[in-house]
Amino acid sequence: MSISEAESLVMDVLWQRHPQSAEEVLAALAPATQWQEPTVKTLLNRLLKKRAIAAQRDGRRYLYRPLLTRESYVHAQSKTLLDRLFGGRVAPLVAHFSQHEKLSKKDLDELKRLIAELDRGR
Repeated sequence: MSISEAESLVMDVLWQRHPQSAEEVLAALAPATQWQEPTVKTLLNRLLKKRAIAAQRDGRRYLYRPLLTRESYVHAQSKTLLDRLFGGRVAPLVAHFSQHEKLSKKDLDELKRLIAELDRGR
């Protein structure tokens, strides 16, 4: 499922708390965007068509909830990134960040811990 950057902002709001109305989604996004209600409703409709969210009538409004889990979305996006840029391999990704972003001591410690856990599991 392909979700645009704008749609992912709406999904983030719904992943944090659901169900929510379009007005509640707009209020949550207001500090970070200049979007108006029609923009949010357009994005919600796109997500409905993609079956990333569901809507339930609540009086005169609709309440929206995610169907796509955040974990599934992150997994698909990270796999796409790895496949497209690094041939599906994690090591070149880590090497790229170590060369260009300077991994912090905390990052290095976390990577070492993860590698040790993987080694113990095999």
